[in-house]
Amino acid sequence: MANLEIEGKISQKLQVVSGQSARGEWKKQDFVIDYPDGNYTSQACITAFGEDRVGELGRFQVGDAVKVSFNVRAREYNGRWYNDLRLWRISPAGESAPAGQAPQGFHQATPAGPQDVPAPGLADIPAEIPEDDLPF
Repeated sequence: MANLEIEGKISQKLQVVSGQSARGEWKKQDFVIDYPDGNYTSQACITAFGEDRVGELGRFQVGDAVKVSFNVRAREYNGRWYNDLRLWRISPAGESAPAGQAPQGFHQATPAGPQDVPAPGLADIPAEIPEDDLPF
């Protein structure tokens, strides 16, 4: 399975949950990351599973810009399917992009104004419409 990465800001950290299973004690903590998706911002809820991953997530606060590497897992329960995004690495968002260039995963918006796109004129309208050779 391919490892996926996104960059964004942590918008929420949920409570740490722990429990006991047949394999022993476990811990997990979910967090929400806001990341750019075209012209909009999307959110993803990612799970830090295991004491080491929860500890790694503990180094970051709400509002921190981070780069998250995760795997996608799915499981079936009572005839319904659930997806799980499992954190395997979290680090501060990369500062390595050259000045003026957005970091990987971010799209720099360039607002288009009326001065950027000229209005069509009479020269843009074809003099004749060519004969349509489509069979329908």
